[in-house]
Amino acid sequence: MPCEVARYAGYCDGVTRAVETARQAVAEAQALGQPVVMLGALIHNTQALEEFTSRGVRVISRPEDAPAGARVILRSHGEPPETYARCRELGLTVTDTTCVFVRALHEAVRRCAQEGRPVILLGNPSHPEIIGTAGYGGDNVHIIPDAAAADSLPPMTAPVLVAQTTYPPDQWDVALPALKARYPDLEARRTICQATSRRQNAAQALASRADAMLVVGGRHSANTRKLFETCRAVCPRTLLVETAGEIPPGFCDTRTELLGIAAGASTPDWSYKEVVTVMNETEQNKVTEAEAAVETAAQEAVEAAQETAQAAQQAVEVAAAAVGEEAALTEEEQNKRSFMDDIEATLVRIRPGQTVTGSVVQVSEDEVCVNINYKSDGIIKRSDLSDQDVKVGDQIEVEIVKVNDGDGNVILSQRNIVNRKVWEELMQKYENNEYIDAVGKEAVKGGLIADAGGVRAFVPASHLAQHYVEKIQQFVGQPMKLKIIDVNKEKKRIVASRKEYLREEAARKKDEAWSKLEVGAVVKGIVRRFADFGAFVDLGGVDGLIHITDMAWYRIGHPSEVLKIGDEVEVKILNLDKERERIQLGYKQLQARPWDNIDEKYPVGMVLERKVVRIRPFGAFVELEPGVDGLVHISQCALTRVAKVEDALQPDQMVKVKVLGVDPEAHRISLSVREALADEVSDSNLVEDIPGEEPLPEAAEEAPEAPAEE
Repeated sequence: MPCEVARYAGYCDGVTRAVETARQAVAEAQALGQPVVMLGALIHNTQALEEFTSRGVRVISRPEDAPAGARVILRSHGEPPETYARCRELGLTVTDTTCVFVRALHEAVRRCAQEGRPVILLGNPSHPEIIGTAGYGGDNVHIIPDAAAADSLPPMTAPVLVAQTTYPPDQWDVALPALKARYPDLEARRTICQATSRRQNAAQALASRADAMLVVGGRHSANTRKLFETCRAVCPRTLLVETAGEIPPGFCDTRTELLGIAAGASTPDWSYKEVVTVMNETEQNKVTEAEAAVETAAQEAVEAAQETAQAAQQAVEVAAAAVGEEAALTEEEQNKRSFMDDIEATLVRIRPGQTVTGSVVQVSEDEVCVNINYKSDGIIKRSDLSDQDVKVGDQIEVEIVKVNDGDGNVILSQRNIVNRKVWEELMQKYENNEYIDAVGKEAVKGGLIADAGGVRAFVPASHLAQHYVEKIQQFVGQPMKLKIIDVNKEKKRIVASRKEYLREEAARKKDEAWSKLEVGAVVKGIVRRFADFGAFVDLGGVDGLIHITDMAWYRIGHPSEVLKIGDEVEVKILNLDKERERIQLGYKQLQARPWDNIDEKYPVGMVLERKVVRIRPFGAFVELEPGVDGLVHISQCALTRVAKVEDALQPDQMVKVKVLGVDPEAHRISLSVREALADEVSDSNLVEDIPGEEPLPEAAEEAPEAPAEE
């Protein structure tokens, strides 16, 4: 029977958000060279946390253990208010991944504390979520693990009952009436996450039907442990495992038994899916080995029977011919027979499975006749030829399939020789740790059957790619490189891995790419993905980061304003850190600086039509081009004096301006709307007397916001 996975297995929404938020925080911090730590385990799953520890993120137990200026990731279980305050005091950047349901619990307890109402909190007193929640109520919170501990509570008036978000729903149903009896004015607020109830119910339903259950998840996860206890209550043959490698051999025969699989809310999808894959592969291997044994035995029996019958027939024919012929032979005929025997003695002796070399003597549409220096020529079908382009006179190597097919013909084949050579080549590559070429042939339970030059290769689903593969069918008909990981020489079957090839090839390309990189070099790459802080560029095996500040000489809000996914771009290598696998790239460094030759592009007296981008009390900034803004002083905003800049100009308004002055070193350009308008006025008498231009106070000046040049 196939394995059956319980509904709602794997990450819940809260854990998914926490992991994604943490990933983004780590990427941003490391791109900026900022150390990253995790205050307590993000979630209770060792395998999931390895993703972060492998990237240099370490787990600390208190804010004081964090390096100066570090980014601190707060776990999904939440933290008490004093933790946030302490992080601020230490100058740490906080990334909060607290689950939204836990936040709601914190808020409920905080409001009760403000109202002066006591809180009864159901849950494990040592669990991080309970510790964090209690911090929002202080002495007003009374923690009990279950209904049995209700007698330890003091007298209270109008208490509020809440629970840990992963508290078992059935235990809540037991505790509520017990506490109601003790506190008639009790107000119950069921703060248990709905996903917990659904997960428990689905797992319990599956366990009631299954012959055996596997619960996948971290042993330190309260959610997973409660899931395990729920399943074991209805299915005694229940096992808690963190990885597929912990499943004992023979735990469940999925050919005859139903195996149920459930996973905790902090269990990654790939973790429990790997368990499913391993169990399916086990079943596939059992079926394959059994079929192979039957197939081999049947083939050997047929071949033995054929050889015995053939030998007996030849013996009878020879004996009968000898008796009849000897009686009728004349002396002359006996001499001829003796001569023929001498000739026959010069012919080769053949047997099934023997390899000989012969000469092609006849070629037809379906068959080829080959002289193998035997008393009769051999026949080989076109389909058994390795080279279809044969002609009379060619010398070819063939294998004897049958000495006599019943009509006196010798049956030959080249395919068996080719298969044997292919096998020998595969074994040579296996010993030399080389890759083999194959083509996906058939998707089967637990993996893919591939054709490696005529040899059957089984690729387990867990070895098809570096990530979990949902649809194996996509590999059928696809050429691929494989690495042999196991061999059955007796049955001439191999187990191969595409994942190992991809992993080693990626490592090879990465080393090759790193060897070609040097600081200051200009290289080409493909833009692969964006983040808020920059763009990642594939340099042919390794990725480099163009930080958003190195994309343009002017300020941008997002990388998509300058680049597009899939663009081939030239970039400059600014910094290399092979140990941490970081490459800092620059894009703007290869672009013209907007302030170069600015006085030539915008000479004094030039009149332009441009857009107002910012309004300030002392004037308006007009964008001449990206990265270059000019200032229209308030005294130059109109033909007449204005009290406020807004009386004459508005953001995004297109206006004509005249260049009054250019200072390339200070990155300043003075513009005038008044002068541009005056040039258009034909009758100077229409222009009012305008006071002389007031000097711009230095304190009021604002230089255009251009990125600092390197």
